Amino acid sequence: MPKMIVSIDGVVIKEVTLAKDRTTLGRRPYNDIVIDNLAISGEHAVLHMIGGDVYLEDLNSTNGTYINGRAVKKQALEHNDVIEVGKYKIRFLVGSAASEGAGPVATVVPAPSGPIPLSSAPTVHQPFSGGASSVAVMRVLSGTGAGRELTLQKVVTTIGKPGVAVAAVTRRLHGYVVAPIDGGTVLNGEPLGNEAVALQDGDVLELGGTRMQFVAG
Repeated sequence: MPKMIVSIDGVVIKEVTLAKDRTTLGRRPYNDIVIDNLAISGEHAVLHMIGGDVYLEDLNSTNGTYINGRAVKKQALEHNDVIEVGKYKIRFLVGSAASEGAGPVATVVPAPSGPIPLSSAPTVHQPFSGGASSVAVMRVLSGTGAGRELTLQKVVTTIGKPGVAVAAVTRRLHGYVVAPIDGGTVLNGEPLGNEAVALQDGDVLELGGTRMQFVAG
């Protein structure tokens, strides 16, 4: 099945398999592909799958939809096309490339997931199904969610509060890295730049005034 690889500043934040005839993209939570950013319209665009072809249609969005740098209203997608909405880039993959994906990211069919509020982070440790050892967690140190632990079970986990500060924690072969998505993120007292930074056991992150500690598995 065709896949959409969503990234920002070179950091992959989600992967979506196109399994429906009509897949919507926008800021509102009822969309199939949710991108919670003010540059994205509530109902930004829609993907039509007709037979083996996929067509992208812009839904009169405020900031427009671009394919390979050109503004479009409706256009058939080809393998490796790059769709741009706001600062986000979405790579379209078909065939064997879609099966392999663009890297180790989680598949969502569809993907109405957004950043996980720290106040509702689960407290149960869950082992990653791909291995015997337990995965790392983020332990909330302050705010209403203090004492809770968010298991970094997925390959890409977004944390924080939309509109205030959001960061992506990505599990890689030899550990975890963190990169800011929206707003300011502080790591061990220092503002985090645009590049992904490796996390070490005991590192402290601060997003929108909420502090949390990375605990390696």
